[in-house]
Amino acid sequence: QNDILKEYFARGTYIYPPKPGLRLAVDLIRFAAERVPRWYPISISGYHIREAGADAVQELAYTFADAVEYLKGALAAGLEIDRFAPRLSFFFNAHNDLFEEAAKFRAARRIWHGIMTEKFGAKEPRSAQLRFHAQTAGSTLTAAGFETNAVRVALQALAAVLGGAQSVHTNSRDEALGLPTEESVRLALRTQQVIAFESGVTSTADPLGGSFYIERLTDEIVRRVEEELDNIERRGGALACIESGYFAEGIAASAYAHQRAVETGGRKVVGVNCFPDPEQGNVELLKVNPELGRERREKLARYRSGRKEGPLAEALAELRNAAEEEGAPLMEPIVDCIRAGGTVGEISGALREVFGDFDER
Repeated sequence: QNDILKEYFARGTYIYPPKPGLRLAVDLIRFAAERVPRWYPISISGYHIREAGADAVQELAYTFADAVEYLKGALAAGLEIDRFAPRLSFFFNAHNDLFEEAAKFRAARRIWHGIMTEKFGAKEPRSAQLRFHAQTAGSTLTAAGFETNAVRVALQALAAVLGGAQSVHTNSRDEALGLPTEESVRLALRTQQVIAFESGVTSTADPLGGSFYIERLTDEIVRRVEEELDNIERRGGALACIESGYFAEGIAASAYAHQRAVETGGRKVVGVNCFPDPEQGNVELLKVNPELGRERREKLARYRSGRKEGPLAEALAELRNAAEEEGAPLMEPIVDCIRAGGTVGEISGALREVFGDFDER
């Protein structure tokens, strides 16, 4: 994905502090624009922000605020906006409220177009087009009555299609219990295929356009997201909001309000706080072969024992030197390390020596 910023307040899979993390992400955008211009170097993700507990407005606002940081970083690196912006993509969450989600996706396209044309002056039409993938909401899956999750997933996928997603991932019904079984994965795939080939919703672009309710809801989401984006800008932008804890606090407040509504019965969750199912019997779960971990470690050891250490040591030293120099390219020395036989752990370890580890406390 290469979207490191959301990790600091939504998912937590980071190593380095935010500024070096942002530097790495932007440098990959620079590298791709120069060396592999038809490749998409980043998928800016609202999915994990929503999964952490954000509401629909926060999902869009925080995601687009992150996107603005990447845009500013790429411009500061000397790239022209229309050289790299057509290859930016997004990843959003498809949640339970069918109409709100469809309106959210419609609003997202309008907001992104305004950001690109009005804020950054993009001239190439493709720079202002919102390309996005949507995945159904893992956080809505329930362990109790897990079969009902298939219905939730179908509605969420439908919302994504009605909202104009370019691609969709449907979660499996048993993912609240563990990794999905082959049967559950097949049902998730068939859900996509029925929507795509039997429902008729793909026969026209924007099938909900013109509906009074959808248009009003779209306008309302646009207004609220743009207000929050202005608020984030006044606070210094996404990086400042990450460092101050503003994003994390906003998500925590929304997550708490949601959970309180579930626990008090204000928000209905079928099979959890209403319409309970009979006691579930034994459920078939996917079992992972415990030997896989040992096999992978042995394979890695064989790989490392068969390479020349001298060229790798030199390449890692060059990477550390580049990391110490503010603004120096990082992707080229990273590629050199890979060509010398370096592993992901060794390369990230070399950068850790310079950047350090991030402690959110």
